[in-house]
Amino acid sequence: MRKEIPEEVSQRQITFDVEELEAILCPPPMNLPDFEPAYIELKDGSKMLIRSLRKEEAKPLMNYVGEMMKVERDFYDIVGARVYSEILGWLRNRLKDSYQFVGLINGEAVGFANGRLMNEDINISLHSLALKRGSAIGAIMYYCKCYYAFEQCNQKEFWATYESYNGFKRWGMGMAQPSYPWPQYQHELGGARVFYVTKDYWNASVKKYLQHLIKGELKRPVPAELLKANENFTVPKEILI
Repeated sequence: MRKEIPEEVSQRQITFDVEELEAILCPPPMNLPDFEPAYIELKDGSKMLIRSLRKEEAKPLMNYVGEMMKVERDFYDIVGARVYSEILGWLRNRLKDSYQFVGLINGEAVGFANGRLMNEDINISLHSLALKRGSAIGAIMYYCKCYYAFEQCNQKEFWATYESYNGFKRWGMGMAQPSYPWPQYQHELGGARVFYVTKDYWNASVKKYLQHLIKGELKRPVPAELLKANENFTVPKEILI
């Protein structure tokens, strides 16, 4: 928009360094606690490490979910597109206060989960992915997000929504999550209905429900050899459908 200048000026053109603009365009960060790496022993005897994703590791996962976009089944396409944009938004500093967790077994990515902090009280669940079947990988990743929100960030609420019927059945219905009135409350994933867990509900019921699903608890500290075995990782060559 152009308007008439109300007074004589000494400079008719003002330029900015992009470093100055970046400070405005990127969201100012909160002081988030680091997710301490943890592991869990699976029923087949293997040990699954859960740790934060590093930015230099983003591209392999983006390539994987990029292939998910091509699968027109069970909402894989929209989940893949959204997860791709979420990882890219985090990589480019355009997603406010986000966290990205990866689950690893012997140097292979088997799970992924992410979310972000809306504010000090509310944690926004974005997505959870299982890249391997049969070991409650999805439940473990979902548990890690809730654990991070309530146990580490000490937040009051965890907000979720669901694209797929399977996800809603397992988490929304399985955890008997209540919902806020719609459209007064909307989740940022397309303005869908907000389902939520409070910290009191987590302590009273949900934590036990998820621990029952994963058949164990997160263990810390992680042995040095387990960290070393998962210092780098590969992604599966085929999409799990």
